[in-house]
Amino acid sequence: MNGYLNESNFIMVEEGFTTRDLLENLLVKLCQASNQQAFFVADLGDIVKKHLLFLKALPRVKPYFPVKCNGSEGVIRLLAELGAGFACTNKAEIAQVQSIGVPADKIFYSSPCKQVAHIKYAASHGVQLMTFDNEVELIKVARSHPHARMLLGIAADSSPSAHSSMMFGATLKSCRHLLETAKEQAVEVVGISFHLGSCGLEAQAFARSVAAAQLAFEMGTELGYQMHLLDIGGGFPSTKDTKARFEEIAAMINSALDLYFPEGCGVEIVARPGRYYVNSAFTFAASITAMEEAPTEQPGSDGRWDGGTVTGHWCILMPCSCSISPLQKPCPDHPSHSSSLQGPPGHAEDRIADSLELPELQVGDWLIFEDMGAYTITTLSPPGGCPQPQITYTMSRVAWKAIQLFQGKPPQAEDDRESVCAPLSCGWETADTLCVTPVFTPASII
Repeated sequence: MNGYLNESNFIMVEEGFTTRDLLENLLVKLCQASNQQAFFVADLGDIVKKHLLFLKALPRVKPYFPVKCNGSEGVIRLLAELGAGFACTNKAEIAQVQSIGVPADKIFYSSPCKQVAHIKYAASHGVQLMTFDNEVELIKVARSHPHARMLLGIAADSSPSAHSSMMFGATLKSCRHLLETAKEQAVEVVGISFHLGSCGLEAQAFARSVAAAQLAFEMGTELGYQMHLLDIGGGFPSTKDTKARFEEIAAMINSALDLYFPEGCGVEIVARPGRYYVNSAFTFAASITAMEEAPTEQPGSDGRWDGGTVTGHWCILMPCSCSISPLQKPCPDHPSHSSSLQGPPGHAEDRIADSLELPELQVGDWLIFEDMGAYTITTLSPPGGCPQPQITYTMSRVAWKAIQLFQGKPPQAEDDRESVCAPLSCGWETADTLCVTPVFTPASII
């Protein structure tokens, strides 16, 4: 083992013990001991399974996890243990990753707009890989970090039909000027970066972006740069039921890379999967601390009860795609009600969801939010003095054994080998299996 993660960092559970089982156990302990009103449960086994699937589907691509997506310690430790790199956007994220011992050569300072103080911090802590997509950013790095290794960020899918939110990075037309300016500033450019974003990867958009990257590579090579690194960004599907979609996208990525950057061409490929790793691994539980009934004469009301629920003493961003359900299973004889869900008291503008069909709930009942691992946890202090909800990490014994086998430890005894091929999550998926064999060696991949 690499020493980033050990059994004291999570609760070990047996296969088949579900997240909901753990939630029910924690509710009794946490609420009685500390009056806890909100918390996360994180299934680290789900992340292990995603990582092994990523390496199997994209054998040429090295993952760099974007810390801004989920900066929780358990996630960082687990991915470091698995050999992943980290994409950081500021000084705090670099410091957090290095605080557990991750070496500087596995950190990518990926923000396209960096503060000078943060550039100098990266320089003094050995972090060299970073991006630029304009002349101002290039000059900042040239003055503050003379040993930086730069990736030129290009606009992903620059076709006229591309959505405006995708248009960041340098245009292909401006690449030569930026590369020439980098030459004048004595900045080392080692490759190209693009990012299609969370809108999802599409075959044609990705192919166009890889083709544009190949043209930018040629420009850099003509100017004398040793171009050897391509960053294809993120945007991979993240929920539990999208395995087939991910494999479809992986096949499309492999096809485009084989066409424009064939194996053996000397170009290393990296990606920044964020939501893909953590979204489905986290479940959030929050208690109802107040309720109000909407008057029947309220404009737009049809007379139904409006359970305007308010959860107190927690601050969190609720993804639009998260699934919301009460912990207690509703009685089929009791009708559901059109309800609204709001955030902490005193934050009336923090309206989480409207028109939810929920059973009639009471103060003290709990709501469960699934798929809550992406962009809900920050390394910084939450605004307004709200405490960060506690995170309880769990992993199945099978997943823990799979990590050891993945890292090249001696194979299990014959009577234990069958269990290594059991489901790796602690209960999310019971039908799917992923058999990890000693030939799947991390040293040859990460």
